[in-house]
Amino acid sequence: MAVETFVPSASVITVTPSAVRHFESKLGSSQQIIRFSTKESGCTGYAYVVDYADAPQADDEVIQVSDKLTVAVARSAIPMLRDTEIDYVKEGINGLLKFNNPNIAEACGCGESFSVKS
Repeated sequence: MAVETFVPSASVITVTPSAVRHFESKLGSSQQIIRFSTKESGCTGYAYVVDYADAPQADDEVIQVSDKLTVAVARSAIPMLRDTEIDYVKEGINGLLKFNNPNIAEACGCGESFSVKS
């Protein structure tokens, strides 16, 4: 009989150095965390939700990204966010979060919502 190791936080999400700097600057010296989840929205199904939280919820997957940044991923969102890279990019004078999500099957034209592969 073989023994397999399950590492739940492996490959849930990754956060680029640019996004880490962005989130750390927003949190400053507070003890808050960044929490990622999804909600039903838009014409294709789901939208990303990024919140500041004082603590993770009981069933969240918690990832220590850096000394100053802890992120939590809602358990219900893990199937939709698995292997997603979260990046912060500058486009002209605007800065925005980009979710490079390999699970997306379809996205709406305005970029507000997405559906995932089943």
